[in-house]
Amino acid sequence: MESNIAGILVTIIVYLGGMVAIGAVFSKKNKDVSDFYLGGRKLGPLVSAMSAEASDMSSWLLMGLPGVAYLCGLAEAGWTAIGLAIGTYLNWLFVAKRLRVYSQKTGSITIPDFFSDRYHDDKHLLSGVAAVIILIFFVPYTASGFSACGKLFGTLFGMEYHTAMIIAAIIIITYTSLGGFLAASFTDLIQSIVMTTALVIIVLFGVSTAGGWGAVMENAKALPDYLHLTVTRSLNKDGTFSQTGYGFLPVVSTLAWGLGYFGMPHILLRFMAIEDEKKIKLSRRIASIWVVIAMGVAIVIGFIGNQLSANGSLKTLFGAGSDSSETVVMEIAMVLSKHGFLAAIIAGLIFAGILACTMSTSDSQLLAASSSMSENIMKGVFKMKLNEKQSMLVARCVLVVIAVLGVILAWDPDSSVFRVVSFAWAGFGATFGPVMLTALFWKRSNKWGAVSGLIVGGVMIFVWKFLVRPLGGAWNIYELLPAFICALIAIVVVSLVTAEPEKAVLEEYDEVGKMI
Repeated sequence: MESNIAGILVTIIVYLGGMVAIGAVFSKKNKDVSDFYLGGRKLGPLVSAMSAEASDMSSWLLMGLPGVAYLCGLAEAGWTAIGLAIGTYLNWLFVAKRLRVYSQKTGSITIPDFFSDRYHDDKHLLSGVAAVIILIFFVPYTASGFSACGKLFGTLFGMEYHTAMIIAAIIIITYTSLGGFLAASFTDLIQSIVMTTALVIIVLFGVSTAGGWGAVMENAKALPDYLHLTVTRSLNKDGTFSQTGYGFLPVVSTLAWGLGYFGMPHILLRFMAIEDEKKIKLSRRIASIWVVIAMGVAIVIGFIGNQLSANGSLKTLFGAGSDSSETVVMEIAMVLSKHGFLAAIIAGLIFAGILACTMSTSDSQLLAASSSMSENIMKGVFKMKLNEKQSMLVARCVLVVIAVLGVILAWDPDSSVFRVVSFAWAGFGATFGPVMLTALFWKRSNKWGAVSGLIVGGVMIFVWKFLVRPLGGAWNIYELLPAFICALIAIVVVSLVTAEPEKAVLEEYDEVGKMI
């Protein structure tokens, strides 16, 4: 068994060393904060597509989604995946090109910058509010990634959860603070390849261990309604399953995950950084196809894991702790590693894939949060005068502080990756999403409407999540949907009852329209 662990460890060390090396290489390309935060708008179609989707998926792809499919069946996982696939395509179709052109026209290098620049908000009220929202929701989002790393190393080496989490955080901080946006984007491309490899290996090995695809399907059919999108299942502590109906409202609220894409800063930044907007169509095709395949395979892995538990190849996995259903991919990889040193090397790729999911999102989130603090709050709101060298130093220091806060929030090993990500996703979708869409597509929207949208969306996320949704019944709707609607209404109403934008803002909007 020691040789098997050694094989896994070799693969992971090589992978992590490669990520740090990439950070060191790209550190020489950061001449100013624009390079550090936006890569000088030099991303090609493949890198922009895959880095956007890799930073999107996070540990959710190889932990959260298979875990939900393993535990609850197709309903919640399936409708979530469908909503995300639709959201991915629509975001690339409608937002990518217009945001790329508009942000270059205004010279914006962060999403909060773009909001203020779009409405000529010289006092930076908009960028300040947006930056605070980024800090509020990105810290727990980043924490979910660190938590995933802690669970991974705990399963693999029996390492203490907190120690493992800190080590992973240090590695992510190192290459991100060295190389900035270009390093994060290029490593995201590499990580998307590693993720894909891991998904393929798991499916091939899992199906083989289950006795072939036919045996897998027969096993699945033997589970009542397990493959139906209208029924969700839960695992009881005695090893039996309970099932409930998955009606119209849950379907609608779960599909609402797709709305989140319009407000994800770390994805929208990839649109702003694309080198040639004429190649966005190619990026859209690559991104959409990869997302559909990756999520579909991740759900299948959850089914395979459940069936392997049924035939005794895996232990039964529950909802929290070291036996969490979110460790199903790790457990399958550990079974694979027992087939010799070469198999252990291949299993190491799977664990590297889980790390890739986590790191590809965490690096982007850290950069977005860091830029919000240093560029939008310190320099924008508080008017701190910093030269380029000082700005770079502040950016890296803020990045470290945010990472430390993420580690603190992830201290509980029983926290659910899926649940934490869903809350942070809702937060960005309901605040930035409506503001981004109206800023890009509604000429009459103004600064006060945008500010009200950010505030109403953010407040409603907490109100619905902690006060309304616990009431159950018809109120049990994913908080993103009602908060998004309320924010959109606030933007429209406030914009219409306040003065229309000044002439320069309207003329700039028209100029951008002619450029697209």
